[in-house]
Amino acid sequence: MKNEKLKRLVLAALFAALVFIATFIIKIPTIGTNGYVNIGDAVILVAAWFLGGFYGAAAAGIGAALSDLIGGYGTYVPGTFGIKFVMAIVAFLIYKAIAKQDSSKTRKIFAYVLSGVVAESIMVLGYFGYEATVLHYGLAAAASIPSNIAQGVTSLVLALLLILALEKRKIYVRADKRKR
Repeated sequence: MKNEKLKRLVLAALFAALVFIATFIIKIPTIGTNGYVNIGDAVILVAAWFLGGFYGAAAAGIGAALSDLIGGYGTYVPGTFGIKFVMAIVAFLIYKAIAKQDSSKTRKIFAYVLSGVVAESIMVLGYFGYEATVLHYGLAAAASIPSNIAQGVTSLVLALLLILALEKRKIYVRADKRKR
C-alpha cells in the first residue's frame, strides 16, 4: 500500500514536469492577447486519465502554474493552478463514470473524447472568467477565446493519440481500474 502511494507520487511529479515542459517550451505566441498557445493540456489530460483523481489534478495544476511563474505570467499562476486542477479532476471523473459502464474500445474512446471536451471547455471558460474578473479585462478577455479553443482541440487530439498508444503498448493501466 505504501509503495503504491510512493509510486503514484513519483508519477505525479513526473507528469508535473512533463506538463511544465509541454507548456513552457512548446508555445506559439497569440496575436493581440500577449499570451500563447501550448500543448500542455495534452499532458494534463493524459495525467488525468493515467493517474486519476488528486494525483493527476495536482500534476496538472503544479506543472502549468510553474510554467506561468517561470515564464513571466505571475498574475496567471493562481488562475492557472485552479483551472488546470479542475480540468484534470473533471476529465477523470467523467471518464471514469462513462468507461466503467462498458469497457469496449468504442466506449473508452467516447469517454476520452467527452471528458476531454468538457475539460477543455472548463479551460476556455475558466480563463475567460479569470481574465474578465480577477485581471479586470472585462469583455476584452473574449479575445483569448479563439486561441484557447484552438489549444483545447489540438491538445485533445494529441492526448487521444498518446493515451491510445500507451494502451496499445500496454504501458498504461487506467486509473479507474487500479487497485487502491
